[in-house]
Amino acid sequence: MGVVSVSMPDSLVERIDEFTEEHGYTGRSEFLREAARDLLGEFEDRKLEDRDLMGVVTVVFDYEGTSVEERMMQLRHEHEDIVASNFHSHVGDHDCMELFILEGNLEQISAFVGKVRATTDTKTVDYSVTPIGEADGIV
Repeated sequence: MGVVSVSMPDSLVERIDEFTEEHGYTGRSEFLREAARDLLGEFEDRKLEDRDLMGVVTVVFDYEGTSVEERMMQLRHEHEDIVASNFHSHVGDHDCMELFILEGNLEQISAFVGKVRATTDTKTVDYSVTPIGEADGIV
């Protein structure tokens, strides 16, 4: 089995340690293996292939001292073929929320979400994907 070294903020390590203890994981490695499998499997659902999809992506970030907002606008323009709508809102004292409504296929939406997740200084990235229209009798 390969060994991977990962750097992350101490606060995230603490959350992982608490989660692993509360949920009976044998340690960080088991937790991270499961998290990696889940993340890699998110877009491998065969029911979504060759379907028109709607995606909703929500990003929360601190607007002070980061370039996340600028990066979100770059992504909006780079992917204007699938971004149907975009909404920006201030949340609390220091945070912003960026909401994207996407229409495209699995590959397009997956690429967009991957780029959003790769953006440094985001606090959370959440998304959902829903098939639209009919395919093989599934609505």
